[in-house]
Amino acid sequence: MRKFKTIEWKNTYILMLDQRKLPTEEKYIRCNSPNDVAKAIKQMVIRGAPAIGVAAAMGIALGAKQTRSHKKQSFLNKLGKITDLLANTRPTAVNLFWAIKRMQYVAHKCKDLEISEIISNLEAEAVKIYEEDIEICRKIGKHGSALLADGCNVITHCNAGALATAGYGTALGVIRASSESGKTINVFSTETRPFFQGSRLTAWELLKDKIPVTIITDSTAGHVMAEKNINAIIVGADRIASNGDVANKIGTLSLAILAKHNKIPFYVAAPISTIDFDCKSGKHIPIEQRNIDEVGIIKGKRIAAKADIYNPAFDVTPNKLINAIITEKGILKKPYKHSISSLKKS
Repeated sequence: MRKFKTIEWKNTYILMLDQRKLPTEEKYIRCNSPNDVAKAIKQMVIRGAPAIGVAAAMGIALGAKQTRSHKKQSFLNKLGKITDLLANTRPTAVNLFWAIKRMQYVAHKCKDLEISEIISNLEAEAVKIYEEDIEICRKIGKHGSALLADGCNVITHCNAGALATAGYGTALGVIRASSESGKTINVFSTETRPFFQGSRLTAWELLKDKIPVTIITDSTAGHVMAEKNINAIIVGADRIASNGDVANKIGTLSLAILAKHNKIPFYVAAPISTIDFDCKSGKHIPIEQRNIDEVGIIKGKRIAAKADIYNPAFDVTPNKLINAIITEKGILKKPYKHSISSLKKS
């Protein structure tokens, strides 16, 4: 049983595991307001598309509970400012906007109720989004485990595990479900520069679950594919366009190209909430630009020359490089325009 929790609703505050401190320190921080939640998302206390969505929903619920207004319109106006605050935290992860829209829908649906009832409904919806995410990830894991054979070697990039979701994981959920079914899965985790989500977070999670993991530098991936009998690459996603193009942590595109060259299947695991049905292709996905100090400075010490630094947080992998997209409703195959479109109708 996993002893850590990525995020918890505590009625009057939100508790988050500070992922910046891992793997050396398991420290939880208390978010007492929507401002605290927005700051935690921006500063990557919590990260991973599904987890960001859960955090935003909880932030809206918390803000609603703290709004001191007896007039309905004033309450709704303040709620709108809270949703705007959270929507402006990180631009690429579509789960953030999906969760905000769900919360806005509840507020609109309940607009004729008493303020206290609107607040209760918002709180219930935030908790529901949290609980649904865990169940959704378990389903993703179950579907995806069919793609991994006993004893296979898998490369994963960044962190798409319990830390990136409400508590089970997408890409790591597939690995976790395979392990739980009795299979031995050997994982190669890229370090994932510049924030080291792979070496700090993914390896930490897998070690806790006693799943074999080897950390590799990002630039070692091609060599490992050629020399270590890799059977699959599996990653998460921050946004999937309606044509199957996938935005994920920077470096994912390189892995997909290397996988294609080495004839290794490349899989993406993500909930349907990560699909942006209104986004026609990866060209339309906004790419977050992070602070250059993340590349040039580590623990307060400069490690790079004072040259220009380019630090996009994500890249886009075209659908032609993706063998399958694993969702809670099953495994999507090419042509993705058709398989993704069918999800919208179901």
